[in-house]
Amino acid sequence: MKALELPYLLRAKKVLPEADVLVTHTFWAPLLLSSQRFGKLYVHVGRYPKGQMRLYRRAERLQAPSSSVRNAILREVPGSEDSVTCQPYPLPWAQPPYRSYGERSRKVLFLGRIHPEKGVLELVRAWGRLNPTHKQNWHLKIKGPWEKKHGGAGSHYLNKVKQAARETEARIEIEKPSFKENELSKELQDARIFAYPSLAEKGETFGLAVLEAMSCGCVPLVSDLGCFTDFLENDSNALVFSRNSEDEKSLSQVLLWALENQEDLEPMSRRAYQRASLFSLEKVARGYLQDFDDMVNVP
Repeated sequence: MKALELPYLLRAKKVLPEADVLVTHTFWAPLLLSSQRFGKLYVHVGRYPKGQMRLYRRAERLQAPSSSVRNAILREVPGSEDSVTCQPYPLPWAQPPYRSYGERSRKVLFLGRIHPEKGVLELVRAWGRLNPTHKQNWHLKIKGPWEKKHGGAGSHYLNKVKQAARETEARIEIEKPSFKENELSKELQDARIFAYPSLAEKGETFGLAVLEAMSCGCVPLVSDLGCFTDFLENDSNALVFSRNSEDEKSLSQVLLWALENQEDLEPMSRRAYQRASLFSLEKVARGYLQDFDDMVNVP
């Protein structure tokens, strides 16, 4: 991928206008572009760094989407706190009106890529371990792309998930993905719990899917990855389980607590919805604009 980016950047360099700030997320731009001609470099670091940050000395700002990514950058370039900023991703839609928690289906929903790093198989097995009496009137719904061209793990992994679902003898729906925002929003507004048991410690850099669910009033149930801590607080607006299967807060145990304590989840739903409102496009944009102003006004 980096090799393919290089000829693109060389072509783009010929037509780039002069500017005060140049925002980029390509590997080569901070190495090859002059800030004097093209503007001060604002580098979006959308993935966990792999050693390249120390090469980006021309960059005026390194922008991380979460505190966990910012900390990873600082480990590569110690002492650069003033040039590493943390600006989150915004919600992709206008937040819909809050739908009462009690009006929603008794549904635990997973929306995301059907891939091992998302913990989909672990979620199905955890659901299967619950006593049928605890799951009465509840169902688990899994919806997302499984094809490799869409980021899934392919048919082999999908079949493993389906086989595990059959073995649970529980009500589990596995549906084809939808890529339309209005359909995804509608799905989220009908669910009570949004399960996102990601295991990708170096793959999750923010958790936008979780924030989207919160914006629709779902109570997120997530793993203890650091990227979620910028907007989640365990037992306040979210439920967090330990990826250590022997921990007392395992996925199965947190699921069980959630189903048995619905009176506690209703206020969590409202707090999750309120927290998500801070990530509207308008509010997040102010942080970026402040960054740009600070860059331009520094000699």
